[in-house]
Amino acid sequence: MPFYRGRFAPSPTGPLHFGSLVAALGSWLDARSQGGEWLVRMEDIDWPRRVPGAADAILTTLEACGLEWDGEVLYQSRRTEVYTAAFERLGATGRLFPCGCTRREIADSALPSTHAFDTAPGEKVYPGTCRNGLAPGRVPRSWRVNVSHTVAAFDDLIQGRIEQDLEADIGDFVVKRADGLFAYQLAVVVDDNEQGITNVVRGADLLDSTPRQIHLQQLLGLPALRYAHLPVAVNAQGEKLSKQTYATAISARRAAEALNSALAFLGQAPPAGLVGADATEILGWARAHWNVKAVPRTRALPTLM
Repeated sequence: MPFYRGRFAPSPTGPLHFGSLVAALGSWLDARSQGGEWLVRMEDIDWPRRVPGAADAILTTLEACGLEWDGEVLYQSRRTEVYTAAFERLGATGRLFPCGCTRREIADSALPSTHAFDTAPGEKVYPGTCRNGLAPGRVPRSWRVNVSHTVAAFDDLIQGRIEQDLEADIGDFVVKRADGLFAYQLAVVVDDNEQGITNVVRGADLLDSTPRQIHLQQLLGLPALRYAHLPVAVNAQGEKLSKQTYATAISARRAAEALNSALAFLGQAPPAGLVGADATEILGWARAHWNVKAVPRTRALPTLM
């Protein structure tokens, strides 16, 4: 069996809720059922959004759910030098350019996206304003990747064939922000490579980002990964569960109940005999019976909790 290394990479903007548990459980099961390793990474590079204590709370909840990880937890906030080196390598490809546009200017001039991804409704496309050089008197604010004539495609294990024309659907995207922080798209590509990740199992809310990440992998000469995007848990209003939609935190006292609900959400049909079982017993059954083909092939599902 080929070597497998997966990961769960939450952003510490709040406690672990049901939607996050679904992503953690799905990635854990896919790794463990194949005898693979499972890592945890805190994607805390966007420090203005970090909530004090959230990272530790997430780890504590994972432990309460029996989702043990391999090795040390990696924190993006401690890896600026690594991202700087990757940014410089990108610059050497000739595909980076400085952008002097403000957010308002981009909003006023952006083009409507042509893509059909329901994870990003109404997304606008950067029109390439600064692609051929800054206008006189303008100074660099952010740095973008030129995606002219670029199409990225991959076969998702759950969602099927995904193809995206980056120029028409997304536009030249940011890899270094106006506030000096490196963007998520670059950081995640660098981290996945350095951690030796082979398989990415995560929520379909990130499906729209995957073609950009594949493009960066190709520019940096990094190996391709295998992807599986799980349905996103949404509330009664169709909104993704999150801190902004007041998603309820997973309680350590109800960890086993939450695991059973997450298994059902993922189409795994846990038997009635697991009701009242502890987390260890539930995960033992789930690991032995994990079937990724049973996961609903949809971008979003209403939560069962």
